[in-house]
Amino acid sequence: MDEEAKQVLTVGSHTFSSRLIFGSGGMRSIAALRSALTETQSELTTVAMRRFDPSASGRLFEVLREFKQTILPNTAGCYSATEAVLTAELAREALETNLIKVEVINDDTTLLPDPIETLKATEVLSSKGFEVMAYVSDDVVLARRIEQAGAKAVMPLGAPIGSGLGILNPFNIETIVNFATVPIILDAGLGCASDASLAMELGCDGVLAASAINRAENPALMAGAFRLAVVAGRMSRNAGRIPKSNEAIASTTVAGRADF
Repeated sequence: MDEEAKQVLTVGSHTFSSRLIFGSGGMRSIAALRSALTETQSELTTVAMRRFDPSASGRLFEVLREFKQTILPNTAGCYSATEAVLTAELAREALETNLIKVEVINDDTTLLPDPIETLKATEVLSSKGFEVMAYVSDDVVLARRIEQAGAKAVMPLGAPIGSGLGILNPFNIETIVNFATVPIILDAGLGCASDASLAMELGCDGVLAASAINRAENPALMAGAFRLAVVAGRMSRNAGRIPKSNEAIASTTVAGRADF
C-alpha cells in the first residue's frame, strides 16, 4: 500500500482524506455550521433524517453542498429495524445515496443502541445494497456480528450519546479494532479533543463528533481542536508507543559512567 493510500479513510465505495466525520445534529445556527465545517475540514457529515427541522433543511443542505460534503443520512429516532429500514429507503430516494448510518435506540433515557434491532437492520439493508455504517455499543462480540452482517463500518460508542464522558472502556474499543476487517469509527460520548486523540491511538480509523463540537462554548475552536487531535492521535498510533513499565527506566544507560 502506498503512502497516500494509508492516509485515506475508505468506507465501502467511498474514500475520504479526512478521518473526522461531522455530526450536524444540534448545531445552533447556519453560521455556526459554516464555521464548524471550515475548521473540521471534514468531507462526510451526518444528517438525522427523522429529526432535522424541515423549515431549515433547505439551508442545511445548501451549506453541505457548498462545502462539498458527502451526506451520511442516519436513522436516529428509530426504535426498530423496520423503522430504520424505511427511513434508510426514504433517504436513498431523497438523497440518491446508498450510504446510511444505522442508529436504532432502545429507549429515550439512555439512548443506547438496541443490539438486536441494529443487527436486523444491518442485515436487511446490506442485502438491499446499502453501504451500512452501524452505531453500536462497545460490545466486542456484537461488533463482529455487525461486520459479518455486511456493515461497511462499525461505529462503537465511547459513552452514551451527548454525555461528554469520553471513552469509558478503552480496552473494549481496542479489542474491537484488533478483530475488525472494516473501519472502526468511534461514535458518541466524546467531550473534548483529547478523547478523539485517544480513539485514534487505540487504533480507530476515524471519529464522529457532534455534541462535543456543537455544544461547546466555542464550536469553531473545538472543531479545529478535533481536527488536529484526530491527526495527532493517528500519528501517535503509527509511531509506536514505548512499552509500559511498572518501574522507572532511565533515558540514558549507565554503561561507561565514571564512578567517583
